[in-house]
Amino acid sequence: MKALRFNKTGSLDELKVVSVDDPVPQSGEVIVRVLAAAINPSDVKSVLGKMKETKAPRIPGRDFAGIVISNSKWKGKSVFGTGGELGFSKDGTHAELVAVPEEGLVELPKNCSFSEATAMGLSYLTAWQSVVVAGQLKPQEIILITGAAGAVGSAAIRIAKSLGAKVIGTISSNPLAPDLLGAIQTISLNNEKLIDAVKKLTNGHGADLVFDVVGGPLFEPCIECLSQHGRQVAISNSGDPRVSFNLIDFYHKQARLIGVDTLKLSIEECANILKALVPGMEQQLFIPEDIDEYSLADAPRAYEEIQSGSTKNKKVIVFPMNSNAKNT
Repeated sequence: MKALRFNKTGSLDELKVVSVDDPVPQSGEVIVRVLAAAINPSDVKSVLGKMKETKAPRIPGRDFAGIVISNSKWKGKSVFGTGGELGFSKDGTHAELVAVPEEGLVELPKNCSFSEATAMGLSYLTAWQSVVVAGQLKPQEIILITGAAGAVGSAAIRIAKSLGAKVIGTISSNPLAPDLLGAIQTISLNNEKLIDAVKKLTNGHGADLVFDVVGGPLFEPCIECLSQHGRQVAISNSGDPRVSFNLIDFYHKQARLIGVDTLKLSIEECANILKALVPGMEQQLFIPEDIDEYSLADAPRAYEEIQSGSTKNKKVIVFPMNSNAKNT
């Protein structure tokens, strides 16, 4: 089969399209013919040697959508999935075929293309794990989401809105998706001080839940925005990994700080989250960001574009057999 592969980490120049042996399924695994596979920032970091979980040589890729070709109860079914060891210590999805544990398979949602499904995988998984599982967001609660225009931020907005929460999102240079314009209250970090804006928008109550996808300089201001008994979920950090905040104010609020790392989720846990997302995908409450599609031969260029930050759209590798076909 053809696959994207790197023999050692450290540079995107190590990524090559090569011919390799077809994967051999282990006990409990099936072979999926990949029709679409998203490229995530963590895939880029993996090639660059910034992910300690990565074991080279390796085929990268966490997200996939395709058709099961193994002789099993899944044979012929259209599926998608993400997570587990895929792309890090186990060969991943940026290849024509991938071996996947059966418990990691989820049937492709109705009226959803392979490309759309894989584009939503990791971003919606991260948002759901953070907002629903870790953050325990409830109807009518106020949630503050940083980086609202990004893939994870916009996924979190749509999930929070579906739960009946009141959403405040921070924006900077990137615009919100058109369907979110007017659906939430926004704070421009270029023009407003975060804590003052949140107090104004919540009549002094603060945010019951903060989902911080940025970290770094926003960490302490987010902590200050918490309501009494507020929760803050952190998934990333920009700049210095060390942060500081007023501990006295924090414990007087009886607040909680929660970290989420989707790399610690097994592929079965990831599949269970994706199954919870399927109804919203089928109702088009949950939709992907804009997608740029690439052939496998052009995939190294997509990696470079993600590294440079030159485009905002989701990058998806597509393979023959009509990845844009909808599952009906």
